[in-house]
Amino acid sequence: MENKNTQLKVSSNSVKVHPNAFVDPSAELSDGVIISQGAIVGPDVTIGQGTEIGPNSIITGKTKIGRNNKIFPNVFIGFDPQDLKYKGAPTEVIIGDNNTFRECVTVNKATDEGEKTTIGNNNLLMAYTHIGHNCELGDRIIISNSVQVAGHVKVEDRAIIGGCLGIHQFVHIGYLAMIGGMTRVDRDVPPFCLAEGHPGRLRGLNRIGIKRSGLMGNKDFDLKILQNTWNLLFKSENVIFDALEIAKKGQLDLSSTKLCDFLKESIAKERRGPMPIVNL
Repeated sequence: MENKNTQLKVSSNSVKVHPNAFVDPSAELSDGVIISQGAIVGPDVTIGQGTEIGPNSIITGKTKIGRNNKIFPNVFIGFDPQDLKYKGAPTEVIIGDNNTFRECVTVNKATDEGEKTTIGNNNLLMAYTHIGHNCELGDRIIISNSVQVAGHVKVEDRAIIGGCLGIHQFVHIGYLAMIGGMTRVDRDVPPFCLAEGHPGRLRGLNRIGIKRSGLMGNKDFDLKILQNTWNLLFKSENVIFDALEIAKKGQLDLSSTKLCDFLKESIAKERRGPMPIVNL
C-alpha cells in the first residue's frame, strides 16, 4: 500500500493507492482495491474487494461500491443530486459487483432523507453516461455512450439502451427491452419490447434479444404466447386496460405475465404510461 499521508481502513496490504491519489482516512477499502493517480475517495465511501478506481475519478458522499468493479478515468460517483429540492440530506449511492463505468460517467446520490440511487451487478455504462438521483438499475444492463438518465428512472435487468439519448424522469424500462440510439424516451418501455424513434415508439418484440438471452430453451417461456399477448395489448382495438382484463382470462406464460404486470403499473394513476406503437 502506497500512501504516506493517511492511515487508511484497509483489510490488507494488497490495497494499492497511488502517491498522487487522496483517500480519506475514514474510507473503507477492501482487499485488492486499486486507487489510481489523481483519484479522490471521500470519508463515507466503502469500496469492495478488487475494485479499481481510475485516474482522476472522484468517489464521494455516502457511497458503497461492491466487488470487482472497473471504474475508468474521470468518473464521478456520489455527488449531490441535480435537484433543486435537495436540502443536504446524507443520501446514498449503492453499487453492486462486476460493473464497468467507462470514461466520464456520473452517478448522483438521492434527494431526500433515507433514499438511495442503486446500481446492481454486471452492468456496462459506457462513456459520458449520467445516472440521475434516485435511479434504480438492475443487473446485466448495457447503456451506450452519452445516455442521460434523469431522476427516479427504473431500468430492469438485461435492458439495452442505445447511445446519444435522454430518458425522462420517472420512466420505467422493462426486462430485456431494447431502445435504439437517439430515441426520445419520455414514456415507459415494456419488457421484451423494441423501441426507437423521435418521439419514441414501440416497434414490436425484441426478438433478437430474446433469442440471444437463452429464454427460447426455457420451459416457462413461449414466444408464441408472448407475441399473441403483445398483439392483444398493442394492436387490437381494445384500450390497454380492457386488453389486460381479456389477457387475464387467457393463457399466459411467465413472460406474458411479466408484460401484463408491467403495463398494469404503467397505466396506473400519475404514471406516464407506455410508449405507443409506431404507425405503419
